[in-house]
Amino acid sequence: MSLRIALVTGASRGMGRAIALRLAEDVSGVAVHYLTRRDEAQELAAAIREKGKLSAAFRADLTKKAQAAGLIKKVEERFARIDILVNNVGPFLVKPWDQLEVADWERVLRGNLFGSYFCAKAALAGMRKRKWGRIVNIGYGRAEHLGAFPTIAPYAVAKTGLLLLTRTAAASEVANGITVNMVSPGLIRGGALPQARDLSESQLGTFEDVAEAVAFFASDKAASVTGANLIVAGTWKM
Repeated sequence: MSLRIALVTGASRGMGRAIALRLAEDVSGVAVHYLTRRDEAQELAAAIREKGKLSAAFRADLTKKAQAAGLIKKVEERFARIDILVNNVGPFLVKPWDQLEVADWERVLRGNLFGSYFCAKAALAGMRKRKWGRIVNIGYGRAEHLGAFPTIAPYAVAKTGLLLLTRTAAASEVANGITVNMVSPGLIRGGALPQARDLSESQLGTFEDVAEAVAFFASDKAASVTGANLIVAGTWKM
């Protein structure tokens, strides 16, 4: 196995944790990013090291450009490279659109869209130099529908923007051996679920489903796949 290092943002719990553990099966090391859950992040890094892989936990507020760039720098200083970047951070807000404040828009857009852009831009230099890289953004299962989202408007706008950013970056980086793709979960067991009684198991995905999709995009098997959006949502809103 060639030396490859992955960085998973928002990896201290839930989906990010599942992605980090899955990637640890295929790569040499996984950098674990967190914002507030230091203990959980360090526990995850220790679990990955117990598998015989490199790992460490890194704190950063990715809504701030300097901290996002600093995260990339710290990981590269520790492990000499970042080959795979998974932009998993994505704050979620449920609030009627006509009650939103500017601060609501700012927090959700910066967390879901700006942070992914900051990290990708900072990581691209090393990927370009090595002529190999994988960027996987975590999206939203209905982003391509461009429908009405009266209670999650900032989140839907941010994830739709992230999809456009994914395809833009994919088109510009293909000549550098870098692929950029998106995995878009629907409703996930253990995630944020609406108060509804008509949800069946077929409509609910799992963190592991998403992690497997990310692992595919991060692998050599997906060398010719770029600009794709893989929806992992069962039959939810089909």
